Amino acid sequence: MSQPYKVGVLVGSLRRESINRKAAQALAQLAPDGLALDIIEIGDLPFYDEDVEKAGAPEPWTRFRKQVAGSDAILFVSPEYNRSVPAVLKNAIDVGSRPYGSSAWAKKPAAVMTLSPGALGGFGANHHLRQSLVFLDMPVLQQPEAYVGGGFTLFGETGDLVAEDKTVFFQSFIDAFAAWIERTAAEPKATA
Repeated sequence: MSQPYKVGVLVGSLRRESINRKAAQALAQLAPDGLALDIIEIGDLPFYDEDVEKAGAPEPWTRFRKQVAGSDAILFVSPEYNRSVPAVLKNAIDVGSRPYGSSAWAKKPAAVMTLSPGALGGFGANHHLRQSLVFLDMPVLQQPEAYVGGGFTLFGETGDLVAEDKTVFFQSFIDAFAAWIERTAAEPKATA
């Protein structure tokens, strides 16, 4: 059997009991054998500043860039703040895309799941994030779209996914992402 694809997971919430972190953990448990999901922490990343970059990248930036670069694919699981992604996630995207010309994101297959307690399930954040991923040259899973509402009702006291209909959806989502990674990995890469 070949090595599983290494999927770096970015959770857009820093809260200890985040429903998005619980969703990421549920997806990791449901992932097929061909995927190994690992959360890449983003809470310690200083805000991106080109002057700081020129003086020498801080260790958290270097660590983060190596983790992203070492991943075969990236899964974003995020809440919505003010119809966009949280600042901590946008900062992580910026850190990984620099220095200019050395983006750690390029060509990595990606998928986006957004969760919220409300009915819209982070629709605005999901689409806003997708705009950045297009610019970063990341092929993004299109279907199934994953806007998950009612987030506070999905998980039990131990953090396990308890909503049966959502378990079925999470399974179909992670299976589709696995197929997407396999398909994009098999595509011939363009040469310059």
